[in-house]
Amino acid sequence: MKKFTSYPYIIWSVIFIIFPLLLVLLYGITIPSKTSFFGFKLSIENFQRFCEPIYLRVLWKSVWLAILSTLICLIIGYPFSMILAKSSLKRRNKFVLLIVIPMWMNFLLRTYSWMTILGKNGIINNFLRIIGLPALDLLYNDGAVILGMVYNFLPFMILPIYTVLTKMNRNILEVAEDLGANRFVIFSKIVFPLSLPGVISGITMVFMPAVSTFVISKLLGGGQYWLIGNLVEEQFLRINDWHFGSAIALILMIVILFAMAIMNKYEDKEDRGVGLW
Repeated sequence: MKKFTSYPYIIWSVIFIIFPLLLVLLYGITIPSKTSFFGFKLSIENFQRFCEPIYLRVLWKSVWLAILSTLICLIIGYPFSMILAKSSLKRRNKFVLLIVIPMWMNFLLRTYSWMTILGKNGIINNFLRIIGLPALDLLYNDGAVILGMVYNFLPFMILPIYTVLTKMNRNILEVAEDLGANRFVIFSKIVFPLSLPGVISGITMVFMPAVSTFVISKLLGGGQYWLIGNLVEEQFLRINDWHFGSAIALILMIVILFAMAIMNKYEDKEDRGVGLW
């Protein structure tokens, strides 16, 4: 009976995961050909084309902005997660609800709302004019894009770390205090190492959507700051070059898988170290 209950999941995975990935792979490693019977032929031309400096700069910019936004999310999210974990249960639930509520809104609306805040006639610049200060160019730059990434993806950093911290055995901390360890030693030797699984999960969950986003860079970057996600969108929806767009998507997938492999390898090392400790 258990064998048959797994069939719907297998069928779903084949139709909506495996088959689309195979199509992307097929388009990525082929180019249109009028002489071929199938209308295309095997080629690495798409990947060679991506090696041009203009596309490599876009890839590097995407990775760099994703790293910066992930780092900022970690710097903000870790202390907030610690405060959240130490709060009373009633207050903790309220804070978690406040974190989750914005995620119920549409991603596009959440990002678009920042345009009314950062725009030339937005809330911040209107306030600056009232107090006699000149307006600032807050939109259509790297800072606006990073702000949009941090705002949208910060909950994905907070929640995994918060979950790990709340499950941490408090007796270990009490024993360390009884043995004379100060707060810095307790944090650096116990709390942070034990919370690394949540940190690594948070880094992965923030970096993956940040490096592949195209809505944030399109709205807050004003189309002037292209990321690799914008390249994929343009190839599929505007230029109609599905082959090159699929090749870019495959390269992006490789970058994400490479980052995940590094995080998993580091997590395994930390798990072994904690286990020995």
